Amino acid sequence: MRSRKERVSLSLAASATAGLLFLLVPLGLILLYAFTTEDKTYQFPPPGYTLEWFGVAWGREDIRSAIALSVRVALVSTAIAMVLGTLAAAAMYRFRFFGRESITLLIILPIALPGIVTGISLRSAFNIMDIPFSFWTIVLGHATFCIVVVYNNVIARFRRTSHSLIEASLDLGANGWQTFLHVVLPNIATALLVGGLLAFALSFDEVIVTTFTAGQQTTLPIWMLSELVRPRQRPVTNVVAVFVIAVTFIPILLAYFLTRDTSDVNGSGK
Repeated sequence: MRSRKERVSLSLAASATAGLLFLLVPLGLILLYAFTTEDKTYQFPPPGYTLEWFGVAWGREDIRSAIALSVRVALVSTAIAMVLGTLAAAAMYRFRFFGRESITLLIILPIALPGIVTGISLRSAFNIMDIPFSFWTIVLGHATFCIVVVYNNVIARFRRTSHSLIEASLDLGANGWQTFLHVVLPNIATALLVGGLLAFALSFDEVIVTTFTAGQQTTLPIWMLSELVRPRQRPVTNVVAVFVIAVTFIPILLAYFLTRDTSDVNGSGK
């Protein structure tokens, strides 16, 4: 007879395994059907395997245009988020003032709200201000939640960094810019980079907010959504899905390896 502790451990292990399978099996099927020779229906197992659809996907102008737009939007949104997220984190860490917690709540609210609420709010704001939908409306929509990712990473690093380092730098004659460049930035560099990587991944595959802010433009997730509704070549959609998985998985993997050994920060605990 197993003890109660062993039964609980087995139950937790079984639950975790079931959860992982629920998440990973669909991804495995997407990868499998990206190589199938059948272009109309899904058969299991696939009747054959081919690399043809990767060439077909690369040769389609609509896919290349969607990828290019998604990459540009993600890069610009990430750049804006890294600047504004870092400045917001520095202000919230450095200063104590009335309403500070309320402002913190407002900063993180875009990522806490359902995407459809954020999208409708942005679309209404653009319509009220008579702003035409363009590349920049998509960027503004993505930047609202990308800022939160950068902010959360940087503020966490600031809280583990001793403020005495900044005071020592100023006491030794360094000005504000020199202190930031030689003291603050090296301590928050990995957190800033990780926030940027996660923001890029989040922006690249965002579809809900983009739907409300893109107008007639087609990012890669919107292209995939339209293809799922009216598919022409199912394996091509799977090939693009594999590409999206890779583009979003690699930054997350890099973020993990960059942060796993950063429990100790210069000056922390002193």
